[in-house]
Amino acid sequence: MPHAWLVPLVAVDFAFEWLAYFLSRWSFLEVLEYLGSFSVLIAVIFYFSESGDRLKQKHYQAWQVINTAQGAGGSGGRIEALQELDQDGVALVGVNVSGAFLQGVELPRAKLVRSDFSNADVRNGKFELADLAYSNLHASNFRGSDLSRANLQYADLGDADFCGANLRGADFSGATLDAADLGNTDLADIKWQEIKSLRATNIRSVRHAPDGFIAWAMQRGAVTTPSQGDCR
Repeated sequence: MPHAWLVPLVAVDFAFEWLAYFLSRWSFLEVLEYLGSFSVLIAVIFYFSESGDRLKQKHYQAWQVINTAQGAGGSGGRIEALQELDQDGVALVGVNVSGAFLQGVELPRAKLVRSDFSNADVRNGKFELADLAYSNLHASNFRGSDLSRANLQYADLGDADFCGANLRGADFSGATLDAADLGNTDLADIKWQEIKSLRATNIRSVRHAPDGFIAWAMQRGAVTTPSQGDCR
């Protein structure tokens, strides 16, 4: 060997080679390797078996966010909580978000029967095919929102602002729209023959109104006045 100082290193390396050889033939270590793989399998099984509990915990936390912020202004995390519950198919029946700031919230097909959106700011929200029957939307702001084919039966829409909203195919049977602003809304295919009341409801520049709707509404107290601000 050209360098004497390498002798100890070579000896150590030789010793480790023999140690590795003997350990590779030791069955106990092979058993430990199998046990390690088995423990991973057990962990995976437990993870999926507890997925239901984790989902319940996630929903509980979302409801806690919504309920804790009741009556308070601002969002308070309610937009994310509502969307999370809706995406998981959880019914939002009776949810109370009155006075909340919910601009841009997306709740398509949400089950919102008897919910309370009164005085809430829900501009540019997505509520297509949502069920809002018997809900309280009094004095709410739904400007520019999409409520196409939404169920608004027997809902209180008084003083609500729907300026520029998409209301195509919405069902207003039994609904109260007194003093609501429907300026520049899309009313194609709405169910309107059984609207309960629309005194002082603004229908200025409504688009695609069903045949006979405007004359019928005017006979029942609807008006055509400029909407506040720009609601194109």
